[in-house]
Amino acid sequence: MSKKKIYIVLPDGIGLRNFAYTSFASIGKEKDWDIVYWNHTPFNLSDLGLQEQRLSGKAATVTDLFKRARKEIELTNFKQKFNDHVYDSYRFKASNNTFKKKIKNWTIHFLETRYAGEKVQKLRKQILKKERSTPYFQKCITQLKEARPDIVFCTNQRPVHAIAPLLAAQELGIPTATFIFSWDNVPKATLVVETDYYYVWSDFMKQQLMEYYPYIQENQIHVTGTPQFEPHYDTSILVSKADFCKQHNIPSDIHYICFSGDDITTSPHDPIYLDDIATTISELNKEGKNLGILFRRCPVDFSDRFDKVLEKHKSIIYPIAPQWKKIGGAWNTILPLREDMSLLANTVAHTLCAINLGSSMVFDYISQDKPCLYIKYNPKNITLQKDVHKVYDYVHFRSMPTTDAVVWVYSKEDIKKKIVTVLTDTEAIRQSTQDWFATINTMPAEKASERIWQALENTIT
Repeated sequence: MSKKKIYIVLPDGIGLRNFAYTSFASIGKEKDWDIVYWNHTPFNLSDLGLQEQRLSGKAATVTDLFKRARKEIELTNFKQKFNDHVYDSYRFKASNNTFKKKIKNWTIHFLETRYAGEKVQKLRKQILKKERSTPYFQKCITQLKEARPDIVFCTNQRPVHAIAPLLAAQELGIPTATFIFSWDNVPKATLVVETDYYYVWSDFMKQQLMEYYPYIQENQIHVTGTPQFEPHYDTSILVSKADFCKQHNIPSDIHYICFSGDDITTSPHDPIYLDDIATTISELNKEGKNLGILFRRCPVDFSDRFDKVLEKHKSIIYPIAPQWKKIGGAWNTILPLREDMSLLANTVAHTLCAINLGSSMVFDYISQDKPCLYIKYNPKNITLQKDVHKVYDYVHFRSMPTTDAVVWVYSKEDIKKKIVTVLTDTEAIRQSTQDWFATINTMPAEKASERIWQALENTIT
């Protein structure tokens, strides 16, 4: 019997973390799959011992405009369907500072008007029709005819240049599937590709997918969990605290708290929060505590916005940069390295807790049974760029249990009390966080890759 063959579409670096750096490939090989990464990233997967075929080409220019119009229409439809203005917060104001951008924005607005409401389904068909007419689509057809995989699996549902490879597979009668890569993606209207099957984190996400996209049937959805958190359960990648501190040239006799930064759009006031926390820790240390901050910035944030705070509190804040690499010129060519999986797991292991503004790092920490503090106050005496409360209005936070699943920090003055709480007893909060984790991700979390392979096998049986 010949091996089952899978083509794994890597349209960008997002899929590397879940499907190239975890045990996903090794589990597939044990199950006797021939695994080929159809690689559209600038990253060389052969360096990892993985088999790859280069996927080169791009979507039609008009497809990106169609996609952007589709998103705006869907957000409007969601807003009307659920009678909820939160969907307006998922829109981003487009730049209008050049004639070319003005033309693009006018075109998108025209498409929004033309395909408003349920006519968006016609726009979906227009996207597929346009992509079938591209040289990129024909190139994908040729590659698939030569390779003859049993299934084509896309690691990310968002990029427009993933449409053609999946359409080509469907044209040849090859089953297709895509993975919804993040816990907040469905309500944000980020579903761009259309496949035969959809792999989701949880029953909660499954219900969302059917609610937001009624044309997707229940039998098309597989609940698998996400490989994202699997490294936290791999004790082989953990080192001792002494070795971890030696590797990063930081003191080993300090009890660390991790401040994990958000991107500048989500949390433009992160430097102020970091300063508030460091000031509070200085006060606690004067009272006999022995605390420090490990600062892990957002991987795609290369700004200098934290520099003054880091210099001011250099005796308390110890930056450890995420192991990501900028391979190309665009933001989506900033790719995670395999080393970052181990770095993140060890950062969690050797810190008491995390503190941030609404980050999914809460689940990285609860994977190792550690709590997270969520910042929920606006800085005073500044020109406010973003109201923190709007972040927690996002739909994905409605999955939280009614009991507190995080330690809420309501003001600068509240930081001290809440850190002391974390240092004493968080058993009830950690249990609530575990319940939240089990809502948004299928348990046991460390078995996600195995469940994905089982779903793939069931698909082609």
